[in-house]
This record gives sequence, structure tokens and C-alpha cells, in this order.
Amino acid sequence: MKLKNEILYVGVNDHKLDLFEAQYDVPNGMAYNSYIIKDDLIAVFDTVDVKFTKEWLVNVKEALGDKKPTYLIIQHVEPDHSANLLEFLKEYPNTFVVANATAFKMIDQFYHPELKHKLVVNDGDTLNLGKHVLKFIFAPMVHWPEVMVTYDEYSKTLFSADAFGKFGALDVEEDWACEARRYYFGIVGKYGVQVQNLLKKVSPLNIEQICPLHGPILNENLNYYLDLYDTWSSYKSETDGVAIFYTSVYGHTKEASELLAELLKKKGCPKVAITDLVRDDMAEAVEDAFRYPKIVLATTTYNMQLFPFMNEFINHLTERQFQNKTVALIENGTWAPVAAKLMKEKLGNSKKIEFVEPEVKILSSMTEENKKQIEEVATVLMEPSENLAGKKEEKPKIVKHHFACKICGFVIEFEGESLPADFVCPICKHPASDFEKID
Repeated sequence: MKLKNEILYVGVNDHKLDLFEAQYDVPNGMAYNSYIIKDDLIAVFDTVDVKFTKEWLVNVKEALGDKKPTYLIIQHVEPDHSANLLEFLKEYPNTFVVANATAFKMIDQFYHPELKHKLVVNDGDTLNLGKHVLKFIFAPMVHWPEVMVTYDEYSKTLFSADAFGKFGALDVEEDWACEARRYYFGIVGKYGVQVQNLLKKVSPLNIEQICPLHGPILNENLNYYLDLYDTWSSYKSETDGVAIFYTSVYGHTKEASELLAELLKKKGCPKVAITDLVRDDMAEAVEDAFRYPKIVLATTTYNMQLFPFMNEFINHLTERQFQNKTVALIENGTWAPVAAKLMKEKLGNSKKIEFVEPEVKILSSMTEENKKQIEEVATVLMEPSENLAGKKEEKPKIVKHHFACKICGFVIEFEGESLPADFVCPICKHPASDFEKID
């Protein structure tokens, strides 16, 4: 597939995979992207998963024809992108492998190769292919320490490694943001600071096309994708609303959660998302927890601990630097409920967490008092959100007044309710005590 300015796509779609990284459900498959720039010198960007060796090499050969590649650039050593390194070198033994020093260490660990030709690059180094000049930009921990991205000045293309990637094969049409958000918070979410650093590095570049290692090539409305990445990596909330997460053994905690959801909708909450942590996809739950500014955690005490699925869920959040949220708690227990206390403790090191009052304590099943408490919680959760992306902090209004000199009539505008004690009229030289406020 031809892209622009001699860039070709040679990646593959995987519809056999059930769990990406052995944990993320991928109902619409996965794309492993690889690219070629054909110039005076030819560069291949990354390989694909080991299950697709033959298919990928066929794509590469068809793209190259009778030409030979000069460089194989490895931006990310994770095996779904580097596993065919040795097979590629069997076909094209004179190719230089281009990577950074950390990447070459990982290549040695995974494949133990004897590389005849290799080129070690540093942050900011360039590689001239002819018209295309490649600049290597290190992006450590987005999401492995060896990751780098590559900017092609001629085509104004950013080869972004795993950044701006998403779940889903390229032959399936689906909304980008939903699966990109689940991908980001599941895989990259812990490293918001590092993503912010990368965004700052690439902000001066004139980017017209983003080529990630997963998901579609992005070449329209790039600010949309860049703004979302900025929102996600700065731990701001993207969508106004409330996300409710519950576990329930005999249905009573579920009943309380559904009552709260109903009350929020009646009060005009712009969006209410409700998740059964036992039955629904955990990665989607994590996605929603970061998406909305206000969340509700509702669960039972179990063996004097948190119910296992709630415990796991909060672990997922805190591992990913969960912060900047308003959190309401609902606990249930028959003889010794401690779930609210334990949830607070688990979130104790998270930054800028505001807990809602009242905490709702259900003893086995809801009472009329519990229903009143849930009504109170709904009212509090309807208050305006402070952590939404795009919500600008209002600067305090500066109030100015006019003061007139009672001696000579000189008028001055000044901030505050009175002039400074040492103020002197520039006309008649009388002190501030001879001035009066006239508005």
C-alpha cells in the first residue's frame, strides 16, 4: 500500500489473536505495521510478529522489487515488532540494522544474533536516504526503555513506534478513540510523564502524517489525536460524567449502584457509565476510570479484604498513576464492613483524589437511610468538574477603582480598595489621605 512520498506500507493483519500481550481482548484483531521508504537508499521500518514471517516477507519483496534495502530500522524491540529480524537478514544479509544502544542489548537478549552490519544511533542523530532525511528521537518508556521514534523531514512523517497505536486490524472499520484509549491506558498509561516529554520533543516538527506500529496511519485532523494524547498523558479527564464500578455477590451492591446511576441520569448527568467488574472487560473499566472526572467504587467486604475483582481493579488504577479524580465510595458487609476504609488506603498515594461525603455503608441490603445517602452522593457528583481537559482555569478578576484628589482634582485608576499609604499626588504632591474613591 502506497502512502506518500515513496513511503509504502508492508504490515499485516492478525485475526487469530485472542489476547494481545496475553491479557487484552482484541475482538477486531491486531495490526502489526511495517513501512518502507524507497529513496536513493532504502529503509525498512520494523518487522512484524513471528506468526506472519512469510506474509510480511512477501509484502517486503513486492514493495522492493529487484532493489535491496540499505537499512532495517528497529524502533522498538518488543517481539511483535522485531521477531523477524533474523529472517529478514537471511533474505537481505547486507542490510545495516539501525537501532540505539539499549535496543541492541535487547536484540542480543531476544535473538542472540551475529550482526555483520549495525549502526548505533543517538538521540537527535540523522540518516540521509537522499531526499528523505530521518531524525531519530528517543522516547524511553513509551513504553519500553529502548523506544525511539523517527521523523522524516521530506514527507513530514512521524514514525511513532507504539505511540498513537490502537487495538484492531486495519481491515476493520471502528472508532479510533475507543480502542486507542483502551490501548493507551492499558499499555502506556503508567508513563504519562514520558509521553509528555515525547510530545514536547515533537511539538516543533511539521507533522502531516503519523505512522504507528499498531493501528491506522493518521493523516487528517492530527490535532485531534495529539490533543487526546496530551489529555491522556497529563491525567486530565476527557469526558464529563460519572463512571460507576461495582462488584456484587447477592445483588444488593448492584442495586445500590444502579439506583445511583438512575438518580444521576434524572439529575441531568451528561454521561453515566456503569461497569460490573466481575463480568465486564477489565481493560475497558480502566479506560473509563481515566476517561471520566468522577468515579464511584462500590463493593463488598470479602474475607476482611476487598472483593477480589475490586482489589484487582484498584491495583490497575494505581499502577497507572491514577490521579485528579473525585471518588465516591459505597461499601457493603453483613457483620464487619471495611471495604471503604481499604479502598481509601489503596488510593492513599494517588495524587489529587477528593473523596465524596457521605460514604454509603450498606449492612447486607439497602435501607431507606441508604437511599437518602445515595441521593446525597448523586447531588454532590452533579457539581461541576474541575479536572476536565479543555477546562481553563479562570483568572481572578482584577478590580480597579478611580480615586480623585480632593485638593487638585487629579484622578487615578488603581487596583484595590485604597491607594498605597505612601502614594503622593503627582500634581499637587498631597498624600493618599487626600484622595477619595469615586467609583
